[in-house]
Amino acid sequence: MLPDSPTLEQYLQAADDIALRGVTVLSAAPDPDALEAARVQFLGDRRGEILALQKALGTLPPEQRREAGRAFNDAKTRLTRALDERRTTLSRGAAKSLQLDLTMPGRHRWIGGKHPVTLVIDEIVGIFRELGFTVALGPETESEWYNFGALNFPADHPAMDLHDTLYIGDGALLRTHTSPVQVRTLQRYAPPIRILAPGTVFRRDPFDASHAPAFAQIEGLSVDEGISFVDLKATLTHFAQRFFGATRTRFRPSFFPFTEPSAEMDVECRLCAGRGCSACKGTGWMEILGSGMVHPAVLEAAGLDSERYTGWAFGMGPARIAMQRYDLPDIRILYDSDVRFLEQVAE
Repeated sequence: MLPDSPTLEQYLQAADDIALRGVTVLSAAPDPDALEAARVQFLGDRRGEILALQKALGTLPPEQRREAGRAFNDAKTRLTRALDERRTTLSRGAAKSLQLDLTMPGRHRWIGGKHPVTLVIDEIVGIFRELGFTVALGPETESEWYNFGALNFPADHPAMDLHDTLYIGDGALLRTHTSPVQVRTLQRYAPPIRILAPGTVFRRDPFDASHAPAFAQIEGLSVDEGISFVDLKATLTHFAQRFFGATRTRFRPSFFPFTEPSAEMDVECRLCAGRGCSACKGTGWMEILGSGMVHPAVLEAAGLDSERYTGWAFGMGPARIAMQRYDLPDIRILYDSDVRFLEQVAE
């Protein structure tokens, strides 16, 4: 141990002694824990022996510090080199001790794929493209007029209440359906029009087995001269048969401000084969879309002559259809990002 005020000879001897002992201990460390303990003993920032040697350097006369400094740097370099060499040796030994079997096959690594809802949307678009439909898109932030006013919603309609719609100020809101895309298309293009409008919509719905506050929706619109309800029913029945296969469908009278007459379309629940379950709320039927003949007020709001043109429209939630396609009892499964499920159905 160095005295409080060592001579130059004492300092040089101490530096050489610390280097010799340290290199011996570090080189002989049997494992990483012992090596770390040796590092702390000789090179530790708080109580290492090299730290004491550094502090003693300042007690020497100025004319002796250059030679003492060279001895200090040499000792620290020898210790550091011994530490690095022993770390490398122990690391190589640890790698060999793993005894890897290089003949075993590699682990499967899933690199991702399309989400089930995206697959459903792509398939729906493909079916309707064969019938002459094209895809139209629009903004997710809309004005009240495009989201409600142009679609014949009365000012006191419940959907316009703060409890049902997410407003973001200055008369703007997060669209509750993709129907505004229909209005924008009617304003921009002259009939005949056949479009699909997929996109994300937002509602203040509870997150339960069949509802989500933000979800995908896809709507369809067909406007021309002489369009009738027969065209609507024939087209949607064709879609259900193509998408679901041989399954029963039904149309139920309904009401929407933007269509008249209106109808809900159901398909037989595949999860319970019509017997009733939580997904279909015990009815044996799964509602897949709402539809109807475009209300004359909507055509007039878009600048079309409702005496000359007629049309039909529908809207569906691809997530609910994905539930039918993949036999899912709860819509929340689609939002859990569980790779164990997604890698089974994603493409």
